[in-house]
Amino acid sequence: MRHYLDYNATAPLRPQVREAVIQAMDLVGNASSIHAEGRKARAAIERARSQVAQLVNGDSGCVIFMSGATEANMQALTPNMKWDYETKSASHLYYSAVEHPSVLAGGRFAESQMTSIPVDENGVVDLVELRGLLEQHDGSHGVAMVAIMAVNSETGVIQPIEEIAKLAKEFDAYCHIDAVQAAGRIPLDIGQVGCTSMSLSSHKLGGPKGIGALVMAREGLEPEQLITGGPQENRNRAGTEDVQAIVGFGIAAELAFEQAQDTSNDSEMARLRGLRDRFEAGLRDLVPDVVIFGEGAARIDNCSQFAIPGMRAETMLIQLDLAGVAVSSGSACSSGKISASHVLIAMGVDAVLAGAAVRVSLGWASTTEDVEKLLSVLAKICAKHSKKLSLAL
Repeated sequence: MRHYLDYNATAPLRPQVREAVIQAMDLVGNASSIHAEGRKARAAIERARSQVAQLVNGDSGCVIFMSGATEANMQALTPNMKWDYETKSASHLYYSAVEHPSVLAGGRFAESQMTSIPVDENGVVDLVELRGLLEQHDGSHGVAMVAIMAVNSETGVIQPIEEIAKLAKEFDAYCHIDAVQAAGRIPLDIGQVGCTSMSLSSHKLGGPKGIGALVMAREGLEPEQLITGGPQENRNRAGTEDVQAIVGFGIAAELAFEQAQDTSNDSEMARLRGLRDRFEAGLRDLVPDVVIFGEGAARIDNCSQFAIPGMRAETMLIQLDLAGVAVSSGSACSSGKISASHVLIAMGVDAVLAGAAVRVSLGWASTTEDVEKLLSVLAKICAKHSKKLSLAL
């Protein structure tokens, strides 16, 4: 039996989503066609658009469906922006040092137009440094753009996005929030946050892979179109819509919205917090000197990134996998090879310790049995590691 504990990479498809996707496969019409079949496909897309908008308390007319959050970030991060339908260009991108690779790449900004914002030892953006950068921004060629990940995909640390957006607004800057790991785990309100845009991903919510969205804060805010051609997505992204994936995304977003709104002691996030805390307590019993990254800051309830000094992440991942437990060493989008996490390096973590980091992330199908199995296997790995060290001495 496999024990899957890598929800921050991708969540298993929820049963309700699977059923909705299967039913949507019978919608034969092109959503751009005016006949009955086309109108049915269009209605399904617009229903999903409303469900995704609800997830961030946004306007359904401001939701642009895309192939995923990477594309959404790419479209949002552009110097060519319109504000109230008039060109208001951005000349420089300021992004935190702990961003997802799709933001670190800078979208359509040149490398010379990009500046990294430092973070503290927990990976939280340094607001004083950000203010300083915005004060020094040369606005003669355009305004600034700030891009921040609401929740870090590796550590689970929550950024002060409302304060960041407020600071951006003070300096007349655009503010893009990568909300991929936050959606469904903390309440999101794009208007209350005060940002310009948010990116979302379906497969982090238990929806289909290959579908995401860019949500603009209001009408009149338009980033330059990335994929041009037809008039789909209100002329914001050309190409025939993937109706099945969009429908599945809508259902996943609706379930995630309900989950995030429930803050009771019986909520899903409270359940996951209990599992996460049980894991960390058990891990400390096994390895008293274990390092849990970001624990000094606010974190989402489903995630724990840790390192056992002297034990490489690669070794641990292989042994866990062979024992039937799936975890990861960080962002799945950057872990084709296992190396020291740029997130941890930015937090000031020693490269050797950063190379030992492993991430456990929980979700809708996670159980106590999964956590106990993980602890059991880790106990065996640690015992074997201790024995090798003793023999070496």
